[in-house]
Amino acid sequence: MMATDVVLVDDDDLFRESLARNLADEGFNVVDFGDGPSALDYLLGGGQASLVILDWKMPAMNGIEVLRRMRDAKRDVPVIFLTALTDQIYEEAALATGAVDFVEKSRSFSIVKRRIELIMSGLKTGGAGEDGKAGGDDNCLELGSLTLRLDTHRAYWKGQELELTLTEFKIVHHLAARQGADVSYREIYDVVHGSGFIAGSGEEGYRANVRTFIKRIRQKFRNVDDGFEQIGNYAGFGYRWNA
Repeated sequence: MMATDVVLVDDDDLFRESLARNLADEGFNVVDFGDGPSALDYLLGGGQASLVILDWKMPAMNGIEVLRRMRDAKRDVPVIFLTALTDQIYEEAALATGAVDFVEKSRSFSIVKRRIELIMSGLKTGGAGEDGKAGGDDNCLELGSLTLRLDTHRAYWKGQELELTLTEFKIVHHLAARQGADVSYREIYDVVHGSGFIAGSGEEGYRANVRTFIKRIRQKFRNVDDGFEQIGNYAGFGYRWNA
C-alpha cells in the first residue's frame, strides 16, 4: 500500500516538527510549511498531496484563505483544520469553505491519526451499496437525472457537472444511494467525520453543520437547475433523496 502524502501547514515550528515526526513514524509522507504562501506555491505548482492539514491563525495568510485559494484553483484535496481555535463559528466557516474536518490542537495524536484514516478510507470507498444501481458500471451510480462517478468523485445533474467538494459528493452519494429513505442528521454528519464524533455545543450541536452542508449542496444543484427539489426535509430528523 502506497503511503499517504500529507501537506502540513503551521507557523508553530515546534508543533509542526513534532506532528510531522509523528506522522512520518506512522508511515505518512509529510511535506511541511511554516506559512500559507509557501504551501500554496507547492500545492498549486503540482506538488503531491493526498491530504492537507492546516492551521488557522498564521502570519501573511491565514488557513481559511489558503483553503479558499486552493478551491478557487480547483485543487480539491481533502483539508483538515488543526487549530487552537475552539469556537463553533470557526468550525462552521471551515466546513462551509470546503474543509472535511476541524480538530482542536489539544486532541491527542491518536485522534488526529484516526481522523486522517477515516477521511482516506472514505476516498477509497467504492460501489453504490445494495440500495444503489450502478447500471452495469461499478464506478457509476445513476438515479434519474443524477450521475455520480465513484472513481473520480464527479457529480452530474441532467448532464451538467456540479462543482461539489469531496465532502459534498460523499453526502450526495449517501443520500442518493438510500433514495426515498429518511437519513438522520447524525448519520449524515458521520459520513463526514466518522461515527461517534461529538461536534459543536450540546448533544446535538452537529445539526448546524449538516444544515450548512445541505444548504450549499442544494444551491450548487440549483445553479444548474432552478427547479431542483430532490433533497427533501424531514423536520426535526434529517433529509431524504426523493425517489
